[in-house]
Amino acid sequence: MIAMFKAIPFGIFLTLLVALFIGSGGSTGGVLEVFHFNVVMPEIGIDATVYWSWRLFLAATGLAFALLLMMD
Repeated sequence: MIAMFKAIPFGIFLTLLVALFIGSGGSTGGVLEVFHFNVVMPEIGIDATVYWSWRLFLAATGLAFALLLMMD
């Protein structure tokens, strides 16, 4: 159970990395359905576009979970 919570940050990082390459190329990744949204926080000077896919997040978290289980 603890390994699942440890896998979530790795899943987030992998999702952001892969979705960045897919989304910035103008593709949706087919079944992955990569979408973009803008993060605007003018009080601290952030104006960024973030790419995300919930299906990719679940797959990446599952992969990280399996790897963490194999290391125990």
